[in-house]
Amino acid sequence: MNVLQTADYIVFFIYFVIVTTYGMYIYRSKKTATTSSNEYFLAEGSLTWWAIGASLIASNISAEHFIGMSGSGFAIGLAIASYEWMSAATLIIVAMFILPIYLKNKIFTMPQFLAKRYSGTVSAIMAIIWLLIYVFVNLTSIIYLGALAISSIAPVSFQFCVIGLSLFSVIVTLGGMKVIGYTDMFQVIVLILGGLVTTYLALTLLSDQFGFGKDILKGLAVIAKEAPDHLHMILDKSSPHYNELPGISVLVGGMLINNLAYWGCNQYIVQRALGADLKTARKGILFAAFLKLLVPIIAVLPGIAMFVMHENGMFQQEMVDAAGVLKPDHAYPTLMNLLPAGLKGVALAALTAAIVASLAGKANSISTIFSLDIYKKYFNSQASEKKLVRTGRWCVVVCMIIAAFVAPALKSLDQAYQFIQEYVGFFSPGVLAIFLLGMFWKKTTPTAGLAGALLTVPIAAVLKFLPMWTEGAFPDYPFLDRMTIVFFIIVFIMVGISLAKPVFEEEEAEKHQIEVDKSMFKVSSEFIVGSFIISGILVALYTVFW
Repeated sequence: MNVLQTADYIVFFIYFVIVTTYGMYIYRSKKTATTSSNEYFLAEGSLTWWAIGASLIASNISAEHFIGMSGSGFAIGLAIASYEWMSAATLIIVAMFILPIYLKNKIFTMPQFLAKRYSGTVSAIMAIIWLLIYVFVNLTSIIYLGALAISSIAPVSFQFCVIGLSLFSVIVTLGGMKVIGYTDMFQVIVLILGGLVTTYLALTLLSDQFGFGKDILKGLAVIAKEAPDHLHMILDKSSPHYNELPGISVLVGGMLINNLAYWGCNQYIVQRALGADLKTARKGILFAAFLKLLVPIIAVLPGIAMFVMHENGMFQQEMVDAAGVLKPDHAYPTLMNLLPAGLKGVALAALTAAIVASLAGKANSISTIFSLDIYKKYFNSQASEKKLVRTGRWCVVVCMIIAAFVAPALKSLDQAYQFIQEYVGFFSPGVLAIFLLGMFWKKTTPTAGLAGALLTVPIAAVLKFLPMWTEGAFPDYPFLDRMTIVFFIIVFIMVGISLAKPVFEEEEAEKHQIEVDKSMFKVSSEFIVGSFIISGILVALYTVFW
């Protein structure tokens, strides 16, 4: 029942006051006489390693994790955790091989890299695509899922939640990257603690229902006994969910492509590290990788526990919509409604923290790309620093309004997390191909980059819809496998175009090269030790839950 007690309101109010007060303190204490665009968008290297790591996770984790990933945990099981655990491995790769290239070449935005390595045309096309994806997929889905969750556990309407979340996020974002980065540390603490509270409730409730009392370990044992099929990381072809998580592809295929594109070529992720020195940025990314290992515990386990309870006759009404259709995404809100007074406020604050931090991070990156890569280049090349910052702030307001209007249209979704992954996957393979070839193969030409930018979405669309158009005559590939196919097609096309045409004239070639040398990839002993620990944990997890 979506009723909050006085204790819940007090807890949530304390959370709101702390975030707002701390954000204002950071803004005032670290504010310079004149706010530059680099300071506003990138924090000019003032973020510490822990702020970078926390901000990476805060920008990444949102309602689609608490609500969407719990829903997928209910429907699919632990296999959905590969998105999180393989991200930890991917972050190590990004820190070692991709981040040094950005920092060495003073890259501050992803379109800037494309302009430097390829051409202004490639940069502009990708900037526009990024903005569309960020606004119409990322922002809208986060607002929708966040409003859905909060309205399910609090006595407020869906529409009010949409407006409230959008306003709160705008307030945080207008302070710039410094405010976002430092408040994200507090947001991450809140969301992890709140997430652990809900996981504790789910496991103890499950244990109690099976007569073992409130015992977390007994709850895990019940899951192992009652839902063994939900504890496999690698699904075989007999699984009804193979198309969503196709076997070994979650390790070396489409999942790796998806994660490398997300963590290594994504403005609102990489932006946290672009303003720092390499050592600090690497520490921050490694910290984020450790935090990533925790996410399935707070996001997937509650959904699996709810599945077991539902299969055994509990929460039959709560897990269906008005038409009686089972909705996996109802799992997490249902659990939150069972929390006692006070703890429900903690969980609500955690959910709000995740939503607001993620919205703020994405909105800041949208304004960065628009202001630096579109507005300054094509509308006002002489824009002052003050004008760029003002433009960025207006961009935040406008994009949040658009997302808030579009968000309610997502109500027809079943598993929102899978929707996000699949449709971002139309775009990711081409992005990764363009960036990797641009970084590590000097012969890649601007024409090849342009072809990759223009063809990635059409090729992905053809592979998705051709089976429907041909009534099954063409194979219907799982979307992760489809991403792998698209990636190699784009690479093949780009290599072919680059080899078919003489690279460049000597002088022209120099304009489109970036600096890459082996010394950039040296890492500290601390980083090596941390990487081995994370890798060892991942090997153990996949060995146990294969």
